[in-house]
Amino acid sequence: MKRVVLLFFLCAALTAFFVPSAQAASDAALFRSAWKDFHVLKDGGKGSMMRHNWEHIEREFLTIFKRHPSGSYAPKSLYYAGRVNQELGERSKLTGDYERACEYFQRVVLRYPQHSWSDDALLRKAEINLEKLGNKDQAYADLLLLVHRYPKGDQREKADALLRQMDQKSAKKSAKQSAPPPKSSTKSASPQSTSKRTAPPRKKSGLSLLQHVRYQSSNDYTRVVLDLDKETRFKWQLLPPSKEANKPRRLYIDLDDSQIGKEVSSSVSVADGILKQIRTGKQPGNVTRVVLDFTALKDYKVFHLYDPYRVVVDIYAPSRTSALKQPLPSTTPPDKRSKALNGYKPPPGSKQHMGDLVEQLGLTIDTIMIDPGHGGKDPGARGNGLLEKDVVLKLAKIVGAKLKAKGFKVIYTRTTDTFIPLEERTAMANVRKADMFVSIHCNAIRSSKVHGLETYVLNLARTKDAVRVAARENAISTKRISDLQVILTDLMLNSKVRESKDLAGKVQANMLRNLRRHYSVRDRHVREAPFYVLMGAKMPSILIESGYITNPTEARRFKSKTYLDRLADGIVSGILAYKKQIERYASI
Repeated sequence: MKRVVLLFFLCAALTAFFVPSAQAASDAALFRSAWKDFHVLKDGGKGSMMRHNWEHIEREFLTIFKRHPSGSYAPKSLYYAGRVNQELGERSKLTGDYERACEYFQRVVLRYPQHSWSDDALLRKAEINLEKLGNKDQAYADLLLLVHRYPKGDQREKADALLRQMDQKSAKKSAKQSAPPPKSSTKSASPQSTSKRTAPPRKKSGLSLLQHVRYQSSNDYTRVVLDLDKETRFKWQLLPPSKEANKPRRLYIDLDDSQIGKEVSSSVSVADGILKQIRTGKQPGNVTRVVLDFTALKDYKVFHLYDPYRVVVDIYAPSRTSALKQPLPSTTPPDKRSKALNGYKPPPGSKQHMGDLVEQLGLTIDTIMIDPGHGGKDPGARGNGLLEKDVVLKLAKIVGAKLKAKGFKVIYTRTTDTFIPLEERTAMANVRKADMFVSIHCNAIRSSKVHGLETYVLNLARTKDAVRVAARENAISTKRISDLQVILTDLMLNSKVRESKDLAGKVQANMLRNLRRHYSVRDRHVREAPFYVLMGAKMPSILIESGYITNPTEARRFKSKTYLDRLADGIVSGILAYKKQIERYASI
């Protein structure tokens, strides 16, 4: 009997070993065949000007990918499907072939981000967008992502060279001197980092002034902001804890050529569970040093924003639980947990665990922060006798009231005509532990004919319109967007991008569906752009452009309580649809 059992396990082991090996050998043979066919056509072989021959090779590579999507030849096959369409585009000169090539290269990056060919795919995609499709914004974004994600890849130098060329051309075009983004600014800051440097252009003369040191904090997130009166170089370094000197782990930021303002204290006690205190002092050579003493630290990000210039530090605490490994007893009342599960009935004995798991994975939506854009000294867009700050505050309160009626807890960034810096708004949402952040705005453009609704999520700007809108909402010039895109590559790693896109899609669709019962409304779709107000959010976050205040028809609608009420119904319906979707996922 023992021999039979031993033989059984031996056969199983041999099967497990030989089957994958056989699959890999088969994939390798198919790939070599398709690769050979590709290069025959690429080198001008017979039939290289016939579309169906290229399409046949594309199908060969896709067959390999579909057979074993997790196999070692799957990413290479997707990559070569892109190369096939790129070569086809060289012969057909058709935009569609180049766009299809870009789609394949993008799939390689998204599906196999750690593969050694992913940086090659990004580079080819950038080159096609730059040289064939004339999409410079997308090319720039692709190159930034390449140098950020694959700093040691074999395409890094080529990407750096292209970025420098694009920056130089942009500088010549504007007839102003502008230094290209520093290489180090594309690297992510992490607790293991030793030092980094971000180097915006140096001002002509004089010392910069550190005017304020602000912070917002909770027990798992803190944002510190250093306000300066003008741009300056800065560097930062994370220092390990010192047991001998009884010093905690700390991060220092050195501001070159700077001085300390009268309103900045030498020491501020925070004691929020992450940050113990903030210390500020002078260093030799007109250097101002700001030191953050930590009690706990998981990750941090350091970046700068413009107009006015400020250095921002986001600090994240270590997670206190692992939802999948160590579910803790829930502190949420049973009736609230069952409400969050939206009627789902788990198997006997598993109700408590399901409630805990849903909460720990962030799959409930209880608290929503509504952010009426602009306010106070910042009026936002103007048009047809309206100010954006007034319209969006009125709309935000209607949305908030409707959400409360649906059982949500609603908090606002402002409820009066008050100015709040953009970077403080998501910090408020993080500190208050909001489950969703919705920023409401009105759009504006020179042409009074443009109209429609659009919803934005945080990402690299992909179109000129997205760059324009982001520049207006950020209150900066479009020339600053390139610098902002560099910063954003770091911040995107902590953002809930996929969740935000899902939320934006639901809200956009429901706004249109609700309004089109009564009005003619243009769909300007879900878009992506680097908005200050969404940066660093730990929850799904969107920015709604609820219409063009510069369009006479939409401006007239903004004056109507009935229209605002219907628009608010659409926003609320979108939020409810998103909530239903994620709760359905939680119950699977």
